[in-house]
Amino acid sequence: MFIRSKAPLRLGLAGGGSDVSPFSDLFGGAILNATINMYAYATIEPRSDGKIVLNAVDKEECYTFESTVRLAIDGKLDLLKGIYNRVVKDFAKHSLSFTLTTYVDAPPGSGLGTSSTLVTAVLGAFAEWLNLPMGEYDLAHLAYEIERVDLDMAGGKQDQYAATFGGVNFMEFYKDDKVIVNPLRIKPQILNELAYNLVLYYTGTSRVSAQIIEAQRQNVKSKNEQSIEAMHNIKQQATTMKEALLKGELHKIGEIMDYGWQQKKKMASNITNPVIDELYTKVLAAGASGGKISGAGGGGFMFFYCPGNSRHEVIRMLEKNGGQVKRYEFVTTGLQTWTTS
Repeated sequence: MFIRSKAPLRLGLAGGGSDVSPFSDLFGGAILNATINMYAYATIEPRSDGKIVLNAVDKEECYTFESTVRLAIDGKLDLLKGIYNRVVKDFAKHSLSFTLTTYVDAPPGSGLGTSSTLVTAVLGAFAEWLNLPMGEYDLAHLAYEIERVDLDMAGGKQDQYAATFGGVNFMEFYKDDKVIVNPLRIKPQILNELAYNLVLYYTGTSRVSAQIIEAQRQNVKSKNEQSIEAMHNIKQQATTMKEALLKGELHKIGEIMDYGWQQKKKMASNITNPVIDELYTKVLAAGASGGKISGAGGGGFMFFYCPGNSRHEVIRMLEKNGGQVKRYEFVTTGLQTWTTS
């Protein structure tokens, strides 16, 4: 028997960073994101030999342990161990024996929410296997708690909810971990045009998002006025972009993204660098009207809004620059789980 799951990665279109504590606790956050046809996958195969095998295929890491109620958090596939530990503690109440195989369509640190989406997919597989009584909000919140509380990994709140719910969502974040997910009913022709005009580009470099997010957190704690004002502007940007999408005013998207990018760079000093700034200038010169880094910043994926037929010239420029243009489509379905023989 195989228990499988997949959860989609996401593009953070607007509001990124306003979902990070303590800003979201103090002022509330707002995010607009959309899931794409790149996924995190998990497969659980029950065993009867008292072993636990964790196999991260994309990372080329595989470890075997004796079955126990708690696996040591020691730097070896800690995300997978953290999920298992919480599932046993809250639900199973006894040790389990299985092989867990995972794979993600994008590398770690790429800015598409890979780690949180992986947690969501693995937790979904356990929920399918053990028939755990969890709705979408329950599962997303537990995925958030495992990563941010149990494992103390820095980050925001949007990725787990995007992966669980799927689609285009306007998300609101409040203190005490309250989250409201508002699915947006975007007309198919608008969503198709948005996907056509948004060029997704992998810079070829990854980054440690925790360092950037910690800098943002410290700026809020130290009451850095420029950084906090930028976060408020980023939060408002999510509402502005939501309205543009719902009204079909796609001609405004590039300008809104450019505004958000200028604000995002003020949130922490390591969000951008000279290489990224030069690339952004070249992209605008090639015909894009705006763009941003996906995720915390510092590297990974970027995407650019290319109105009319400008995407072709932008793609030619990007391919000459190195890195990789990634083709994708938006998807409307979130976490999916199933069992097969």
